[in-house]
Amino acid sequence: MTHRQRKLDCLGLAALLLAPAAFAQGTLPQAQQEVESIRASAAAFVRERLQTPDSGVLHAQAGVLDSRLRLPACSQAPKAFSPTGDIRVATRLTIGVRCEQPAWTVYVPVNVESELSVLVTTRALPRNAAVTAQDVELRKRRVPGIATGYLTSVDQLAGRHLRNAAAPGTALGVDLLSPDILIRRGQRVTLVATAGSLEVRAQGEAVADAQPDGRIRVLNLNSRRIVEGQVESRDSVRISL
Repeated sequence: MTHRQRKLDCLGLAALLLAPAAFAQGTLPQAQQEVESIRASAAAFVRERLQTPDSGVLHAQAGVLDSRLRLPACSQAPKAFSPTGDIRVATRLTIGVRCEQPAWTVYVPVNVESELSVLVTTRALPRNAAVTAQDVELRKRRVPGIATGYLTSVDQLAGRHLRNAAAPGTALGVDLLSPDILIRRGQRVTLVATAGSLEVRAQGEAVADAQPDGRIRVLNLNSRRIVEGQVESRDSVRISL
């Protein structure tokens, strides 16, 4: 056996003898928690707790975490939680994911979207336009958040008009529409007051605009006093005696 061979054999024996000691001292790389499992836990937590829109699909997508994140592997499946307690309806949420052993907590951003059929304009419409069934059609759209704020039936258009002009293809949300003005400033109306079985009527003039079921101030043309009442119809306001 040559001198070189004897030297290699000694080095190999030394490596075998030192390996158990290195393992016992914990110098081998520690198992790490997969980042994708953390993201998946946060997204699943949101999907389980938010109500899916009618005839729609809820999408919860966890955001990208810091690529430098290094966490020791959790002895059990990590648990997701809401830092605020309840899951609120929003387009972006922050969800916590924690491990009990070893102890660590990560906060994950989660984007929420809904995919369902909503009313979409088929042509350009001007500001204050009344939207009719001929102006819209149902189309499947992916919209931010929970789609409770979007119109899904032409029946929901009644008594509303556009706040601002709408381009073709605009998904109609409730924030894009305003209730129609039922009584306008300067309009003559009938004031109605009831006391027991007695009903009193008088002529009045609206001091401001009013929406359906809204409150309005009216000038009593007989007494010249301004009174406040509840809108009942396009030309009737009920007041209290």
